[in-house]
Amino acid sequence: MLMRSSNPTGARPLLTARKIVHMSMLVFAFLLPFLTWIQAAGCAMLALLFNLFLLPQLQLDLSKQPGRARTAPLGSAGANTKALSYAENPWTGIVLYPISVLLLILIYRHDLHIAAAAWAIMALGDGMASVAGESLRGPSLPWNREKRWSGFAAFLVAGTVGAFALTRWVDPSLAPDKVLIVSAAAALVGALVETVPIRLDDNLTVPLATGAFLFCAYLVERPALDSNLPFLGRRIVLAVAINVAFALVALGLGTVNRSGAVAGFVLGVAVYLGYGYKSFLLLLSFFLLGSIATRLGYAAKAARGIAERRKGARSWREALANTLAGAFFAILVITTHSEAAFLVGLVAIFAEAAGDTVSSEIGQWLSRRAYLITTFKPVPAGENGGVSFGGSMAGLLACGLVVGVGYGLGLCGKGGAAIALGAAVAGNLLDSLLGATIERRGLVTNGIVNFAGTSFAGGLALALSLP
Repeated sequence: MLMRSSNPTGARPLLTARKIVHMSMLVFAFLLPFLTWIQAAGCAMLALLFNLFLLPQLQLDLSKQPGRARTAPLGSAGANTKALSYAENPWTGIVLYPISVLLLILIYRHDLHIAAAAWAIMALGDGMASVAGESLRGPSLPWNREKRWSGFAAFLVAGTVGAFALTRWVDPSLAPDKVLIVSAAAALVGALVETVPIRLDDNLTVPLATGAFLFCAYLVERPALDSNLPFLGRRIVLAVAINVAFALVALGLGTVNRSGAVAGFVLGVAVYLGYGYKSFLLLLSFFLLGSIATRLGYAAKAARGIAERRKGARSWREALANTLAGAFFAILVITTHSEAAFLVGLVAIFAEAAGDTVSSEIGQWLSRRAYLITTFKPVPAGENGGVSFGGSMAGLLACGLVVGVGYGLGLCGKGGAAIALGAAVAGNLLDSLLGATIERRGLVTNGIVNFAGTSFAGGLALALSLP
């Protein structure tokens, strides 16, 4: 049976059935102060079962554009013969919504105010962004012409208000001024993630990104920054001078283009501020290993059509994908009392970035054949998700070299080095898995996959290092 349009006149309602379902489920978040995390997880499971089995029986038009979709409910015997893709299927978001809530509760079971805030940003921010973007119109965003500034602003306001209200409701002991600042910053992160031009459902990307940001942001303490202020004056001058010099050298050598040089300078300054020249040497180690691996056998790779574009010169996209997580962790090193844990995460991030770049470049150089990590089916070298023995060994060596640099500089002890290496390898595996699945289907870009790999490596190392 095909889904029926709830609006026979053809006019598109601002508050669609999809938005009403999403925002109404937020009411359950107000039960969090009265539930254990196990009970809260049980409620999320019930919501998932409701969306899977009962909601389809209501025959609502749950598409993002009511009246245009003609897709059968999940499990319907009368589904269209043309199967919709992941991004086009309206039931994808309906199912992912309670799954995301469940993941938030499980990951932040000891900090349910974080789960509540991320939930609010997902439900209210995204819902109001659609309403404002469609009703107010106005200019489009420069990085995504399908999104409007009016929707971006509505996401920011609604997400901030919702996150603040639910955080204060779930944990009233938190300082209101800090909650407001963190909520606004997290809503901004959510708004940016929601407008990234990818086809992955934002019911998954927004809560995961904002949840991770909220967790880190609540670790920030003013006394931690104050204790580092005596060192930052001289460090800022050195950070600017050294990064200007390296950006110009990299530009002259052709390892980056202009946008890559500018982005690398900004991110490099942030990394330098974290732990001075020691944290910067981690970034430099990754950059040198990646640049050397890219140049090795470049002519052979170019002849097979698998070499990096622009002769391997990195742009701002590659800089952000591989360095943004490291810059974020570097700032958290000097603004939290969990310096040691974030340093281990910082080592893991650049080790993962080095391992991913080196394994890909060396693997493509040494072999014409790779194997898809999900099925081990032979694929041409350079295929998304393809791995090879030579490339994997080179990547592991690169991870070890960067971790060795971190250990030699005293950024982590033996235990921290082991955690960083394990997290970096795990991040490389995730990178390959995402490449073999969602990237091959065109849902995300390689830059998003690289960012996910570095962020996962840093997050895993942080989680294992925190007391």
